[in-house]
Amino acid sequence: MGPDKPRWRSPLRGVWLTSVLGAVLLATLPIVTLTGLLSYIAYGPRLGQAIPADVGWLKLPTFDWPTDPAWLYQSTQGLHVGLGLVLIPVVLAKLWSVIPKLFIWPPATSPAQLLERLSLLMLVGGVLFEIVTGVLNIQYDYLFGFSFYTAHYFGAWVFIAGFVVHIALKIPRMRAGLRSMSLREVLRTDRRGTRPQAPDADGLAPADPDPPTISRRGALALVGGGALLMAVLTAGQTIGGFTRQAALLLPRGRSYGDGPNAFQINRTARAAGITAADTGAAWRLTLRGGPRPLVLSRAALEALPQHTARLPIACVEGWSTAQTWSGVRLRDLAALAGVPAPASALVSSVERRGAFTRARLQANQIRHPDSLLALRVNGAELSLDHGHPARVIVPALPGVHNTKWVATIDFEGR
Repeated sequence: MGPDKPRWRSPLRGVWLTSVLGAVLLATLPIVTLTGLLSYIAYGPRLGQAIPADVGWLKLPTFDWPTDPAWLYQSTQGLHVGLGLVLIPVVLAKLWSVIPKLFIWPPATSPAQLLERLSLLMLVGGVLFEIVTGVLNIQYDYLFGFSFYTAHYFGAWVFIAGFVVHIALKIPRMRAGLRSMSLREVLRTDRRGTRPQAPDADGLAPADPDPPTISRRGALALVGGGALLMAVLTAGQTIGGFTRQAALLLPRGRSYGDGPNAFQINRTARAAGITAADTGAAWRLTLRGGPRPLVLSRAALEALPQHTARLPIACVEGWSTAQTWSGVRLRDLAALAGVPAPASALVSSVERRGAFTRARLQANQIRHPDSLLALRVNGAELSLDHGHPARVIVPALPGVHNTKWVATIDFEGR
């Protein structure tokens, strides 16, 4: 069914509305894409711990993920998830504005038009796939049955390819579309004054439009209001404070009880299979890398010089929280183990059945003065769910690599 049939008769459709929505996405989707790719780099692909590990020729340029500022990953991943959710109403409105083109038959009459249609398929399919899997991931709902990380990474490249080609083809038309009507006039025009645009070469404007039921400024307000609502429901998971109470989309809830350990828990001790036998009086920390292994009890760790720092934990799902941690500096433990200038460290947990039971740290992450083997949080001992008897906390490190229930640290020299 073509665009001139009764199904697509809204007088709001046309090159102007499509171009405005396209301009918004042109300015914002690259931010979502870039922060997502930075998240992959933050996981340490060159250390073999990013998923997917083998990406072929889609490999990104890698570098040592910075430890300053401490809130770096909190901000980049919060922006990735938060802005991605905010843009959902804009994406849906853009798809509504161009839906007549999806039903044009034949789909292509020239090589140029075929390229445009292929780019549109990759763009629409890619963005919808990324949105659906991303929303399910931040709610820990993996009903799709495949690796989210792998699918999301390759899906992003499908979207990027479609986005780049589509923009290259459509930029001239978008510029013309933005000039076809005055934004000031649109914002001044109510429903009674709303007029359809003339039919265009792209087939967006209907040939036989219905009377308007809403003005263009009303449509923009509806989309903007939806985006604002998503921001209100989401931003608190990253910003924190009083805004957290409005963050209804928080995957782990908005309230965690009272006390120094009352903050988000991504994986409980019960879920990890951690028992008192694993973390009780018999627990020991083993440091390797020097002439011989060094074994320390919890009491021995508490007798070492302690350092306190306020650091965030930020998760790939977008939530984050900042707490005050106390413990032994990792660089002090490296020196104690006989590796004064470590190039890396492999931190292993008592946990054995999780996907992330160990994490490798870079040299800058070990050397940072606020990188800790934390024994306490907010002045109290770590709870079992938060990693008692000891956990790693490193500035700007993705939360999953701040290993809990630490059993061994293997330092590797230069």
